[in-house]
Amino acid sequence: MTKFLLVSLAAIFLIGACKQKDGFDNSDLVLVKGGNFINTKSNLYGKISLPDFYIGAHEVTQKEWTDIMGTNPSKFKGDSLPVESVSWYDCVEYCNKRSIKEGLQPYYILNKDIKDTLNKSEFDTLKFTVRVNTGANGYRLPSEAEWEYAASGGQKSKSYKYSGSNYINNVAWYWKNSGDKVLTGSWIWAKVENNHGKTRPVGGKKPNELGLYDMSGNVREWCEDWFQDYEIPLGQVRSQRGGGWMGAEPRCEFYNRHSFEASGTGPDQGFRICKGL
Repeated sequence: MTKFLLVSLAAIFLIGACKQKDGFDNSDLVLVKGGNFINTKSNLYGKISLPDFYIGAHEVTQKEWTDIMGTNPSKFKGDSLPVESVSWYDCVEYCNKRSIKEGLQPYYILNKDIKDTLNKSEFDTLKFTVRVNTGANGYRLPSEAEWEYAASGGQKSKSYKYSGSNYINNVAWYWKNSGDKVLTGSWIWAKVENNHGKTRPVGGKKPNELGLYDMSGNVREWCEDWFQDYEIPLGQVRSQRGGGWMGAEPRCEFYNRHSFEASGTGPDQGFRICKGL
């Protein structure tokens, strides 16, 4: 009986592991050990320290999105492709609904009936109020700092400029390699469009030092924070990272920052989930 039980448990484990690998199941979160930023190329090198957290090994796929949300807004259809054409609000709602489905406490308090007075964007057509449920154990978007730390390799960092390599083709789908043929020369949108650039199945390139895929390409990824720099004040746009399939090489460097209004969508915009301990 004991031998039979052990064999059965082993079989169940192997079936589950195969399902995650073959289906690119994003529920197998990667534990990122916290600490100081040791990648010397990071914007935050030597500036802050982060606690441990979990982050998705892959960008959220269309299958994962459809299983939770019931619809698929993506331009490029495919179960193992990253979901795209989702707004920041859409991602917040996904995190909450997935949390509820898995018996976790939703991390966000989303109110679509009250306009957010902190949102100063003239382009955000929704301005939903989103607040954080402090102490909740549900899924959320990574902060910019968490995203950059994870993309930089965390405590295993080798100080690459792309997430996992100094050679972009090893780790990223970007404007030169995301279409029918490999492009050369300088970035021109007409080249990307005529080459039928598009998203690719998650996990198709090499992972970074932490086992995270596609953090330098495929789709840009929403982060939780408001974006702010010397030109853009707080409250205008939300942060994004990661380059995307149409991004030029500098846009794919792990420390490069992007932004968009929270209601905005595009065929190169997706996300990955994050979770505290």
